[in-house]
Amino acid sequence: MNITDTEVHEDGNVVEPLVSTEPEQIENKFEPEFVAVPFIFSTETLSTTFGGAGVLKHAGQAQASILGIGLYSSNSSWVSYLGLTNYQLPKLDQWLFSGEFYRANFKEGIYFVPQGAGEGSLEPVATDSSQRNRILAEGDESFYKLHIKYVLPFGRGADGAALSLIPSRNNDNFSWDPTKSGVSSIELTPFVKTQELVGYNDLPTKAQGLELKLDWDNRDNGKNSTRGGETSLIFTRDFGSSSSTDSGGRESWTTWEFEQSAFFSLGGSSWFPQQTLALNFYLADTPTWSKDEDNSTGSHRPPSFSGVSLGGFEHLRGYSSRQFVGRSAVLYSAEYRVQPAWQPLQSLPLFNLYDVPWWQWVVFTEAGQVADSFSASELHDDMKWTLGAGARFEVESVVVRAEFAHGQDSNQFWVMVNQPF
Repeated sequence: MNITDTEVHEDGNVVEPLVSTEPEQIENKFEPEFVAVPFIFSTETLSTTFGGAGVLKHAGQAQASILGIGLYSSNSSWVSYLGLTNYQLPKLDQWLFSGEFYRANFKEGIYFVPQGAGEGSLEPVATDSSQRNRILAEGDESFYKLHIKYVLPFGRGADGAALSLIPSRNNDNFSWDPTKSGVSSIELTPFVKTQELVGYNDLPTKAQGLELKLDWDNRDNGKNSTRGGETSLIFTRDFGSSSSTDSGGRESWTTWEFEQSAFFSLGGSSWFPQQTLALNFYLADTPTWSKDEDNSTGSHRPPSFSGVSLGGFEHLRGYSSRQFVGRSAVLYSAEYRVQPAWQPLQSLPLFNLYDVPWWQWVVFTEAGQVADSFSASELHDDMKWTLGAGARFEVESVVVRAEFAHGQDSNQFWVMVNQPF
């Protein structure tokens, strides 16, 4: 298991909407429901770790939820996370507000830094982002995000943002027309991210800016999709600081990310009542990226912890988090998800304390590449690949996944919440 098993999802949807499945329950059920899960595990870099996660459903509002995660390890590393999701303000029926707060300290964190980086180094920091060294270092990390989401008033958003959170299995209303089907939204996210590595003071430590996301979610169920897909386009901008050329300043930079998923039902049988083929395409670029070797006018590149990357629990899962960083990236993913009729989890110790309505087995493959130019030939040259398998289950409205992924020269075991796409 890798240290990044404990990382927190940064896509603004750490917990899927924790709402009832009937509209009248949305309006009338406001009693909060709290569920907590303790855990203990051991990894190469964290050693023995104790912690827990707690979810408060209907947290003040029927559609709102609060997720808290905390852990502490025997080598004095710690992680804390708080997410407040899907809140509404009076008379703003089409709006949802969420916040995320994350801080962590890893005494022996796994990071990938440019060649020549490091306190006291006589070598210049490499301008080629592919020249990166794997290191163990003490790292302080944090991010703070405010998600301001406007749900467009058509399709499943016609009755307001709260009701748009309810999963839809009504195939009669399914369409590839955004005005008739799915949830279309515009989301603005101010953010601050930091990462400080002891002994690597020459690396950028802060990213601060705005993220704009355009999204059409046409899946029948975000937790367990069998039909439809999701299209998203994200623009991220850090406007930099006035002292961007000084050691304490920030470069200005811009990235964009496009992602398209699609889900196809493969029918069912007495043993496997639900079988789904899930496909995903990811493409990203940094249009401000400069190749100015002497850095006299600034490179206008994001820090490695905030820019375009592959590797981790979502993208190219056979490799460590953000192992590959560059100007642009492409990734192709395919998963075969099967839901067996046999479901023993609800009767097992510990699991029987929670509502576990389904589980699924998954095999997946991925192929992707990172490049320092936005070039189709470079992005498809010598692509990295991943093969993997895992199990996923819904526990008290939260999807938990555990999966093993094998890459060309790396293996990873991930335990995380939410589907990868």
